[in-house]
This record gives sequence, C-alpha cells and structure tokens, in this order.
Amino acid sequence: MVLLQRATHVTLQVLATDLAELKLTASELNVLANLADDRPRTVSEIGVAAGVRPTTLTGVLDRLADKGLLTRAARSGDRRAVEISLTAAGARSAARVAESFKAVEMRALDDVPLAAVEQARRVLKGLAES
Repeated sequence: MVLLQRATHVTLQVLATDLAELKLTASELNVLANLADDRPRTVSEIGVAAGVRPTTLTGVLDRLADKGLLTRAARSGDRRAVEISLTAAGARSAARVAESFKAVEMRALDDVPLAAVEQARRVLKGLAES
C-alpha cells in the first residue's frame, strides 16, 4: 500500500506539472478525467467514478462551475437528480486532462510487459472495489 501511495503522489505531481496551465486542483483534474467522454452524469455517478465523497464533490463541482467548465441541470424525468455536463471549455479541458493521463500512463508503463500491466490493473480494480 505504501508503494501505491507513493505512485499516486508521484503521478499527481507529474500531472500537476503537465497540466499547470489549467490551474486546477488534483480533485478537479480527477472529476474532469471522469467526464472526459462528454457524457452527462449525476452527482452520485461522478462521486462513485471519481472515488470522492458527496460533501467533497460539491465543492469541487462548485469550483469547476465557477470556472465555466461545467453546468448543472435537473435530470430529465427526475427533477430531484442533478445532472452535470461539460461546457465547451470544460470539454476542451477534459480532453487535455485525458490526454495527459494517457501520456503519463504510457511513459510509466512503456517498459513493462503487457501481462504485468494487465495483472496490475486487476489488482487495482480489486482495491478500488473493496
């Protein structure tokens, strides 16, 4: 677990440097990465995907909305549910974030055999779902 924490810390540092021009926090980058497919989601869906508590997520979404990167609206057919969508600027930022995430992953795993990468993904999925 210490290695996972260390890898997460280093990855966040690399991403922060690579994406500095966006002026976003790690939590904001995480949310944008999870919205990069430009599919609207409810707050609950984003929270599960991003691994963020609803109380924390509200502040992150507020900041992203204040920056003009996303909008909130009542979900069609269920006005109690709030749906989050990217603005055009948000879609551009999310695409940049996804591109950076992929580049970091490719650099980190370039010399790692595919079988080892697949095994690591299974372990990480298991940890994320526990």
